[in-house]
Amino acid sequence: MQRRRKKPRGKRQAGSHTQGAEPLKEISPHQFEWWAVDLVNARPAKDHKKGADTGIDGYINFFDDKSGQAKQVIVQVKSGHIGRNHVSELKGVIEREKAALGALITLREPTKPMLTEAASAGFYEPKEFPGRYPRLQILTIAELLAGKKISFPEHRVETFAKAERKTKTQQEWLF
Repeated sequence: MQRRRKKPRGKRQAGSHTQGAEPLKEISPHQFEWWAVDLVNARPAKDHKKGADTGIDGYINFFDDKSGQAKQVIVQVKSGHIGRNHVSELKGVIEREKAALGALITLREPTKPMLTEAASAGFYEPKEFPGRYPRLQILTIAELLAGKKISFPEHRVETFAKAERKTKTQQEWLF
């Protein structure tokens, strides 16, 4: 009888995180897209109906000023082999939709030409919020599962006026 070698404990390799994502992609590419969109806390695009691909799988709305106008991060998910042309297409979708940022989520590691194309999109710099954010970001499923997030202004806008806080002794006169 042979003994099995125990797997080393500690830091997991990036590839081991995505083992469950591969079968999901094989079963249903649409289910994989929905799962990946949810992984970045994005709102799914449309009703997930199959049909013509507009290049948008999800949206993240954010506020970076006091105008009340939401800005958008467009999320696109690719599970197969990808190349520079996919990054270029997303760049076009960002321009067409007048979105502030775009994120390409992929199962595979990006190639150097993909990273170069993404960098050519430049940066988004909000006027009333500090920071610079890459206009087009490429994230792998492994990076997302390891805790990496899409970089965008996460400014909270207070939408409701807060009531003044009262203690119990101040409220007793009501009863």
